[in-house]
Amino acid sequence: MRCDWCSGNELYMKYHDEEWGKPVYDDEILFEFLVLESMQAGLSWLTILKKRENFRQAFDNFDVQKVSKYDENKILTLLNNPGIIRNRRKIEAAINNAQCFIKIQNEFGSFANFQWGFVNHKQIINHYDNIKAVPATSPLSDKFAKELKKRGFKFLGSTIIYAHLQAVGVINDHIDSCEFKEESYYGNGTNLPKTV
Repeated sequence: MRCDWCSGNELYMKYHDEEWGKPVYDDEILFEFLVLESMQAGLSWLTILKKRENFRQAFDNFDVQKVSKYDENKILTLLNNPGIIRNRRKIEAAINNAQCFIKIQNEFGSFANFQWGFVNHKQIINHYDNIKAVPATSPLSDKFAKELKKRGFKFLGSTIIYAHLQAVGVINDHIDSCEFKEESYYGNGTNLPKTV
């Protein structure tokens, strides 16, 4: 028994079973999700998942230091890469966001510490009977998106941020009948995010 949004597609089911809703404390993975979520704007998440490996190759495995230094030549290379989303504004946002991400790392020790601090380092576990009841935004995603915007991030509004928080396990939105819900629990909140 799974959340019904992933049924019928093996790639979706694998993502749901192995990643979605499980807490992430690794900054490299958090940066990957921020880039992928911003690339998704206006598209389906399945479209992004199908291109995920291409993105990893094109963006140096989401090495935030490398992405932060991409120049116009690299942007042109990315715009000519048919395996990714070729949108100049989104690519430029990824570079900009990498630079903002590093500033947060320097200030908080890691991006994970910064992000998990919004929930006191404890996963929010919601209880819904069906996926239609799950919201697209929340006061938390509003607050986090607003803070990111204040810090210079682009292409990361509240809806995208809510999806990001679900993906990296800050929010557990597996429906109550999903057999993977308990596997995604953050536990008692004693495990703190990794620092860099």
